[in-house]
Amino acid sequence: MCGRFTITVTMDELKDYLSEYYDIQDVQSDFEVPRYNVAPGQEVVSIINDGTKNRVGLLRWGLIPSFAKDEKSSYATINAKAETLHEKPSFKGSFEHKRCIILADGFYEWKKGKDQKQPLRILMKDKKIFPIAGLWSTFTKDDGSKLYTTTIITTKSNELMADIHDRMPVILSEDNKKTWLDPHVSDLNQLRLMLKPYEPTLMYAYPVSNIVNSSKNDIKECIKQVI
Repeated sequence: MCGRFTITVTMDELKDYLSEYYDIQDVQSDFEVPRYNVAPGQEVVSIINDGTKNRVGLLRWGLIPSFAKDEKSSYATINAKAETLHEKPSFKGSFEHKRCIILADGFYEWKKGKDQKQPLRILMKDKKIFPIAGLWSTFTKDDGSKLYTTTIITTKSNELMADIHDRMPVILSEDNKKTWLDPHVSDLNQLRLMLKPYEPTLMYAYPVSNIVNSSKNDIKECIKQVI
């Protein structure tokens, strides 16, 4: 699974990244970055394509399908398994038409130890932002207002992650990003082929403090390596 992640860049660095990699120039000023311990229920920096161009905005982490009875529905979920997206009613419609990318530069996972679980931060060796495959949905509240939510897609772990956890977020390659975002692409078999473990040699992991266990702690010390 993927239950916490980081995006530790500054606003200027985020704007430069969005301009260079997604041709996005119009960036809202209400984004909160850097973030050191992003948790479910919070808003996450996400990219969608409206059929013409890429757009960046905030989606609430925890997908609520459009058919849910209310926004506190038990359908709300932070992760979706790549293997069953095409089957699950909560995800099928979004998989076909509402795909997104969630931006991160690291994610946390907890490795079982003899006495307790050790949190680790996993990131790219170049320490750059990477695109996580996600789905999004629109839920209409009783008052007519819209709630936009998202979920992170997970797949089986690669060789690096296998010793830590049996699942990991789907990290898209540069070649696949454009196709994944394109709402006109409807070949689900083609899309499913993108949902595979990322190349382990491009990633690394290091232990961090137990302070990340609490989502209330969103401070730089969360990403500091411990011995």
